[in-house]
Amino acid sequence: MNIVTSTADGAALDAGVAELTTPSTTLAPAATAATIFSLGLPARPALLSKPAWGALVVLILLVGIGVPLASLVIPESSAFHLSAYAVTLGGKLMCYAIAALALDLVWGYCGVLSLGHGLFFALGGYAMGMYLMREIGHQGKYGSDLPDFMVFLDWHKLPWYWQGTQHFAYAMLLVLLVPAVIAWVFGYFTFRSRVKGVYLSIMTQALTYAATLLFFRNETGFGGNNGFTDFKQILGFPITHPGTRMVLFLITFAVLVLAFIGARAIVTSKLGRVVTAIRDGESRLMFLGYSPLAYKLFIWTLSAVLCGIAGALYVPQVGIINPSEMSPGNSIEMAIWVAVGGRGTLIGPIIGAFAVNGAKSIFTDYFPEYWLFCLGAIFVLVPLLLPRGIIGLVMKRHGSRS
Repeated sequence: MNIVTSTADGAALDAGVAELTTPSTTLAPAATAATIFSLGLPARPALLSKPAWGALVVLILLVGIGVPLASLVIPESSAFHLSAYAVTLGGKLMCYAIAALALDLVWGYCGVLSLGHGLFFALGGYAMGMYLMREIGHQGKYGSDLPDFMVFLDWHKLPWYWQGTQHFAYAMLLVLLVPAVIAWVFGYFTFRSRVKGVYLSIMTQALTYAATLLFFRNETGFGGNNGFTDFKQILGFPITHPGTRMVLFLITFAVLVLAFIGARAIVTSKLGRVVTAIRDGESRLMFLGYSPLAYKLFIWTLSAVLCGIAGALYVPQVGIINPSEMSPGNSIEMAIWVAVGGRGTLIGPIIGAFAVNGAKSIFTDYFPEYWLFCLGAIFVLVPLLLPRGIIGLVMKRHGSRS
C-alpha cells in the first residue's frame, strides 16, 4: 500500500514535516514526537460524567438524610413514614445489587458466566452468622456458651473452625478471606486449563451444588438445613432496634456506592481494557504477549469477595442464613438480574437486581404461586426482546431521539 498517492500529496506531506521541524515552531520536541508517532489510542473515559456525579450526589443526600428522617423521625401516622419492613427490604435489595455488580465484573466485562456466585454470597453470610450466633451467648434457649443448634445436636465443644468467631474483626476477616481463597483456588485450576464457556458455567454450578449438600449436613457444624437464626445483637446493639437497622441500611448503601465507583475505576483503567479484551478475543490477546490468567484471577477473586461482603450485610438485616442461599437456583437468579439490567454496564445489574427482586416481593405477597412462572418468562423473553437489558433499551431510545 502506497502512503503517498501523488506528487502533490508528497509535497504537502514534506511541507507539513518541514513546518513542524522549523525553529519558529512553538511545538516542543516531545510534542512533535507525540504528534508524528501518535498511536491513535482512545483516551481513558472519565470515571463518571458530570451529570452522573450530580445524580450520585443527589442520591446520596436523599438516601443518607431522607431515609433516616422518614424512618426514625416522621411519625408512623404520616404517609411519609418509612416502615421497618421497607427499610429491611431496601437493605436486602441493595445486598442483591452488590452481588449483581460483582457478577457483572466477571460476566459482563471478562466474559465468564458464573452460575455459582450464590456460594460466595452464602459463605460471607455464614461467616457473619457465626459471629452473630456467638453474640447470643447465654441469651439462647439453652443458656449455653454453645449455639442452640449445637446443644440440640448434643455437641459438647465448638469445632476448631468456630474458634475466634466471637471477635467481630476476625469474623470480618473470614468474610473476605474464605470466598477469596475458594475463588482463587477454583479459578487458578480452571483458568489455567483454559476451561471456558458452558463448561465453566457447569463447573461453577456443580461446585455450588456440592457446597449446598455439605452445608445441609448437621455434622458439618453449620446448623444443617435450618442454618443460623434468632440473632440477638451485633457489636452489643440489639439487632432488631430501629436505629441498628438504619445503621445497617446506611452501611449497605455506602458499600454499594463504593463498590460501584471502584468497579467503574477498574473497567475504565488499562486493567479494564485488558479484561474486556479477554472477553472479546482471548487468543488474540495472548498473541500480543499478555497472560490472561492473572487478569481473570484478579477479577474473579475480587467478584467473589464483593459477593461475600454482600452476604455478610444481608444476614443481620434479614435475620437468617441457611444452605438454600447457596443453591444453584439462587446463582441463576443472579445471572437473570444482570441480564435484565444489561451486562457490561455496572449500573444495569443494579437496576436489574432491584427490578427483579422488587417484582418477586410483589408476586410472593399477592400471587406466590405464579412467581416461578414469571421468573421463567423473564429468563426466556429477556434475551429475545431485551438482549442488552434495560440499560440497552434506554440507550437505544436516547440515541434515536438525539
